[in-house]
Amino acid sequence: MADETTPQAQNPVDPQTGTPFPPQFFECVNEYLELTHKQSQKYGEKNISLAALFASARFNAHVYLTSVKPIAAAEERVPFLDYMTTMYRRMLNEHLDGMGEERGIDVGDSELAEEYKAAGVKIGRLKNADTATAAAANE
Repeated sequence: MADETTPQAQNPVDPQTGTPFPPQFFECVNEYLELTHKQSQKYGEKNISLAALFASARFNAHVYLTSVKPIAAAEERVPFLDYMTTMYRRMLNEHLDGMGEERGIDVGDSELAEEYKAAGVKIGRLKNADTATAAAANE
């Protein structure tokens, strides 16, 4: 499968450490996407989307329980849930923005618009807003 081209995928950084992801990260992602593509052809995209979310939740619960000290598991549960849901929402936003841009589909205002502006990334409605502003200034 082709590499992702979302704004963040160009220089992806681990949100926890601020360090770039290693190439193996993308090998793993691409292998996973190939599997889900194959399964979705057999079982349907919506079924595999739900299965992938279920599997991800199960695996991340496993990782949490093997990495947290048992005495702290209850205390750290809510911060873990907040972190994981915030990270998923961000990733979903990035992919909607990037894939919408690639496919020429208006996916609405991004929740990451301010971050994109600060980084000089022009995508989706941000790109269109700059074009409209420039056109209005030339009139």
